[in-house]
Amino acid sequence: MTTKIALVTGANGGLGTTVTKALLDAGFLVTGLAPRITPHDFDHPHFTALPASLNSLDEAKRAVATVVAHFGKIDLLAHTVGGFAGGQSVADTDDATFQRMFDMNLNSSFHILRAVIPHMRAARAGRIVAIGSRAAESPGAMVGAYSASKAALVSLVRTVAVENKSVGITANVILPGTIDTAANRAAMPEADVTQWVKPESIASLIVWLASDDAKDVTGTAIPVYGQGL
Repeated sequence: MTTKIALVTGANGGLGTTVTKALLDAGFLVTGLAPRITPHDFDHPHFTALPASLNSLDEAKRAVATVVAHFGKIDLLAHTVGGFAGGQSVADTDDATFQRMFDMNLNSSFHILRAVIPHMRAARAGRIVAIGSRAAESPGAMVGAYSASKAALVSLVRTVAVENKSVGITANVILPGTIDTAANRAAMPEADVTQWVKPESIASLIVWLASDDAKDVTGTAIPVYGQGL
């Protein structure tokens, strides 16, 4: 089987939608995972909708098993699930906000990685790409919980890269600046969006990381900061 199989988490989100379309255009068979997703979200014969969440390891394993049962393998995991909360100093951040950031940005990643990696190890091949944040390496004020969760994600993905480099699996994390999505425009209507990162830039990088040209790239945290350096 030569066709590549991609699993995109958060596939109908602000970034996930663009990533899914780019992978479909590149010839992948794409399964899009999200809590509420339907085949009509993407008008493409190579798209499969998988309504699921990543709130637990069991849920992640069931979702991955569904993909493997149907396609026989997963060549690429593009993990775009995540969330943002800010506006409070570390001293003022409540436990619920801190935990929510780690649930959305780290624990969901931990669950899907634990579900996918055994299948990739069995195949001795696979590409993993996760979406981090510039804040993981350059944290700013009032986003401590978010920055910490994304920094932990970077460490997790880099560890996966080291643990699996001998079995043909690469693992990388992309660190975008503010992404030009509809949600971010609505949240920051006065911002200069020309300084933001276009979702297409991130999507094309994911396609490249999934290609044969990127077989030697692993364990990296790739900055994609846009024009607002």
